[in-house]
Formats: sequence, C-alpha cells, structure tokens
Amino acid sequence: MSEQKKVLGEERRTLILQVLKDSTVPLTGSELATRTNVSRQVIVGDITLLKARNEPIIATSQGYLYFKQNSNSPIFERTIVCQHTPEETERELNLLVDHGVLVKDVKIEHSVYGDLTASVMVSNRQEVKQFLTNMKNSNASLLSELTNGIHLHTISASNTQALDKAEAALKAEGYLVEY
Repeated sequence: MSEQKKVLGEERRTLILQVLKDSTVPLTGSELATRTNVSRQVIVGDITLLKARNEPIIATSQGYLYFKQNSNSPIFERTIVCQHTPEETERELNLLVDHGVLVKDVKIEHSVYGDLTASVMVSNRQEVKQFLTNMKNSNASLLSELTNGIHLHTISASNTQALDKAEAALKAEGYLVEY
C-alpha cells in the first residue's frame, strides 16, 4: 500500500458506492482497494455490507457494477432453460448477446444446496470472452456441469422482440429446453 492515508469505515463505503455509481465499466476489488488504500479483502467486506443495505451492486467476472436501470428505456426480462455441453457455452452466450440480450445470471437446482445462482452480466462478445477467460484462469467449473448441462438464465433486453429472437436462435441450435 502507498503512503497515502487509508479511507476509513463509512467514509470508504460512501466513496466506493459513489465510484461504482459513476463508473460505466466494472471495477475490480483490487482497483477499489488501491483507491481507498486498504486491502482487497476489506473491499469485499465493504461490498457485502453495501449489498446488505440493498444497494444494487453486482459482482461479475469483470469486477463490481452498480446496477443502474435506465428509466428512459424499459427493460424486459425472462427466464429461459438451456442444456448443452461445457464446450458449447461460448456459442450459447454469443447467440444471446448477438441478439442484443444481457445475460444476467445462471441458475441451477443442486441436489444438496438447492437453488444456486451466479452473476454472469455479459452483453457483448468481448464480455463473453472475458468471462470465459476468467473461468479458465481460475480453474472454475460451470454451474451447469453439476446438472448434466441443464441451467437457467435470466436474460433482459430493451424489447421483447430481442428476447424472442434470442430464444429462437437457442432453439434452432438445440440449446433451449422447452417446458
């Protein structure tokens, strides 16, 4: 850490919140730690406290985001069920984002833990590539590997036509589970 003064407690959390609100890109815990002259682990604790206050902070594979819903354009959301092999994950995500869809999360129903949800937050091919690179570099497994490839995604778009077209593309590829 540098010789600058540590930003303490509530002042630090207020600063973190403002920095996240002002940012248009995800910020890593390390970046926030550098700005406040504390450890990344302190930032993780601060983010947990802010989330407990119902601040809409999302942890993505690229870093933390403050979820801002644009009041000028309504967001349409739906949950879809998919099944495919781990090797087809990139194709699935690219099909979705290529239709103007934000893939918010992935969910599975685990036999022991029940419902498990993880943030994905990808909306373009570059973010998909970064997400998969982060998965590979951390030796993380896809949640869908625990359920024979079956998983759900919450997807959102500015119109229902984008959601419909994305679903049709998944169906054509054989990834969409119809129920």
